Amino acid sequence: MIGLKIHITRPRSYLSSTMTERFDCFYCRENLQGKKYAKKDEKPVCVRCFDKLCANTCAECRKPIGADAKELTHKNRHWHEGCFRCAKCYKPLANEPFAAKDDGKIMCGKCGDRDGSPRCQGCYKVITPGAKNVEYKHKVWHEECFICFECKQPIRSQSFLTKGDEMYCTGCHEKKFAKHCARCKEAITSGGITYQDQPWHSECFVCNTCKKPLAGARFTAHEDQFYCVNCYKADVAKKCSGCQNPITGFASGTYVVNYEDKTWHEYCFNCKKCSLSMAHKRFVINGNDIYCPDCAKKL
Repeated sequence: MIGLKIHITRPRSYLSSTMTERFDCFYCRENLQGKKYAKKDEKPVCVRCFDKLCANTCAECRKPIGADAKELTHKNRHWHEGCFRCAKCYKPLANEPFAAKDDGKIMCGKCGDRDGSPRCQGCYKVITPGAKNVEYKHKVWHEECFICFECKQPIRSQSFLTKGDEMYCTGCHEKKFAKHCARCKEAITSGGITYQDQPWHSECFVCNTCKKPLAGARFTAHEDQFYCVNCYKADVAKKCSGCQNPITGFASGTYVVNYEDKTWHEYCFNCKKCSLSMAHKRFVINGNDIYCPDCAKKL
């Protein structure tokens, strides 16, 4: 940008206007009667304290800008008058148009125009008009400098992904950062689900029998395989020795009784004769039937 506004501060020191009242430096309390002094926040300061405690630092030479010096200010930066010059040709710019660059350099209009071409974020060289380049987030690269951080190959017009300030081609990003599906072991580039801390493609997380997708559906796991409710009931679940229906555990409050190689719903584990529940009680097996001790004696 071309800057035309710069604040010039004349030397701040001048003689005290009174000789009768005591007039002291705000910092060292030196009597300033008849001496040069400067003002800081409307408080009188002797030249020595001003140079030591209050003076701004020159953005060019990094030295204090003393009370007797002419100071130039632009956007909260300060210069000695002689230090405010073009960074290229060193032309004094106190009373001239100038360009303030993003890197803080000050240039005359002529050098600023010459230096106006964008610079590559890879090699930092000027990108000449007509040269192939890539723009991303208000930054620009030579096409051959816009490379994958991992394999160092030019990305050019291919799709890419970022990690912090680094760019990666799709292949390298998948190898380095993508999670891999617990079933097919391929990278999960978008979407996916997690079950028991393992990532899955949605299309891989399916019923082992009917291949129906299980994302968002009720399912159960058996011997490291997943089943929808219907397939689990039909193909996997044990059958109750009482009612012959599958024991799934899907219903709340479902308990199971196991004895030898047989299994019952708890509510089916009843005396054959009096229907008394035998869960957590002594019972007698006669063939495939269950009896309470009292009914067993009557057989």
